[in-house]
Parts: sequence; C-alpha cells; structure tokens
Amino acid sequence: MDATDLKVFEAVARHGSMNRAAAELNTVQSNVTARVRALELELGVLLFQRHARGVKITPAGRRMLPFSARISKLLSDAKAAARDDGVPSGVLEIGTLETTAALRLPSVLASFTKAYPKVRPVVTTGTTCSLIEDVVECRLEGAFVAGPVDHPDLQQESVFREELVLVTPRSIRGIEDLASITDLKTIVFRVGCSYRIKLDSLLSKAGVLVAQPLEFGSIDAILGCVAAGVGITLLPKGIVAAAWRDGQIAVHELDPEFAEVQTVFIRRTDAYVSSALSAFLRIVRPDAELHVAAE
Repeated sequence: MDATDLKVFEAVARHGSMNRAAAELNTVQSNVTARVRALELELGVLLFQRHARGVKITPAGRRMLPFSARISKLLSDAKAAARDDGVPSGVLEIGTLETTAALRLPSVLASFTKAYPKVRPVVTTGTTCSLIEDVVECRLEGAFVAGPVDHPDLQQESVFREELVLVTPRSIRGIEDLASITDLKTIVFRVGCSYRIKLDSLLSKAGVLVAQPLEFGSIDAILGCVAAGVGITLLPKGIVAAAWRDGQIAVHELDPEFAEVQTVFIRRTDAYVSSALSAFLRIVRPDAELHVAAE
C-alpha cells in the first residue's frame, strides 16, 4: 500500500466509477482497476462491488475511506510544510456558505489577493453539513459555516455575526399571517442548510404548517420565488437589503432566538496550517485591519 494506491482508492470511492476516477487522475482505466485489485489482494477484502453502471463501495471500503483521506492529507501536509518558507503562495482551498460568499467574501478576497498575489484561492460553496464533512475528510483546508460546531476533529473561531430575517411576499404583513395561508411553501437551500433548519423551527414554534419545501441552489433564485409569491424563506438581512429596498419583498425582524447566528471558520485540529491559510485568517478575523496594517 502506498500513497498512489490510496489516492486511486479515494477517487474511485468518490466517483463510484473506475473510468471517471481514471479521467480525474489522468491515467487509463486499466491502471486504476489494477491498483484497486492489488490493494484488495493486499488487504484480503473487497473494497468495491462491481456492477454495470460502475462500482459501489463496500462496508470494508467505507471503514477504510476516512483513514485514506487522512493519510493522503498528512503526506500532502508534509510536502507543504517542507516547501513553506513563510511566504504565502500556492493554492488555498476553502469552503463557504452561499450567503457568506455573497455577503462577506468579496471584500475579504479583494483584500487577500491584493496583499498576497502569489496565493490562488479556490472557493467551494455548500451547506453547513456538507462543508463540515469536506473539512473532516480533508477535501478542504477550512470552511465558513453556521456555528457553533461541535466535532472532535475540528476547531472553530467566530468571524462574522449575521441577523436573520423572515423574507416573504409583500402581501404578508407579519408572521401572524402565515397560519391562515393554505399550502404555504418554504423556499430553501438543500438539506443540511442551517438557515433551513432555523426556519423549520421558527414555523413549528409558531404553529404554522408548511407544504413540501422547494429547494434551490442560489440566493437569486430563492429571492425571485419569494418576490413572485411562491413562498417564504429565512436569510441574512444584508443579503436581502437591495430587494427589500426595491420593494420586491417584505422583511420581518425576529426574536434573538431565531435572528442571531454566528458564522465560524472551521479547520481540522491536526492539519498543517500553511502560510497561505494563516494569512487568509488574519484578513478574515474581526481585527483584520490591524493585521493588514502590520504586514
């Protein structure tokens, strides 16, 4: 078993296909198949079940997968540490919520890329649940998620505070109107979104019954549906300010229990913190202006 075997195994597990894994790894399928079979022979267990549409990871493969990711990450960290001379450079892979990407990251990335032009940030968006998994499995160096986060392998620091508001069509005057609406729909991000969970909790506490939620992948699509009268949503106040000012939607402030939310930056406790990530966090932290002035 070597680092290349583990890299091949992880790619096949992620894609569920020898062919797609080969394409990602820039090799031929026969090479991927041979490495997987050799690894299975060495371990004495099947890691994948083959079928007509590809492969499915076995229970043994699923148990091995977290170790594979950690070992690959450890080797990558070792190389990065050896090459890291203290000058931020290279690729920085981070994750973020869609709302944080729209509301907070433009100014952060503008400052960061200006201060550290040798670093190339690669930003992935997702829900809090999916981003936590990506950081735990070492696919991202860190991520902005809704906090607090309780995970033994992660450390977090609070970086932003947001005020959530209920966003509705203009015809709705307040939360009390929602109970009288039949077939009320929520317009939300996919399962795993912390704001979606908060909205469900808010409506449940108010005794409001809702229909099957409608899931969208972008803020613009969600706001468009709300403006068209399709349903309601819960988003940071800063995100909806323009649409509210233009009279497209109505915004309703909430009690602190539902309105207050902190955005935290998470990373693995055992991961190497590169000069690029350290520099990025100096820009992100609440006292960023002091740090930038000191550079």
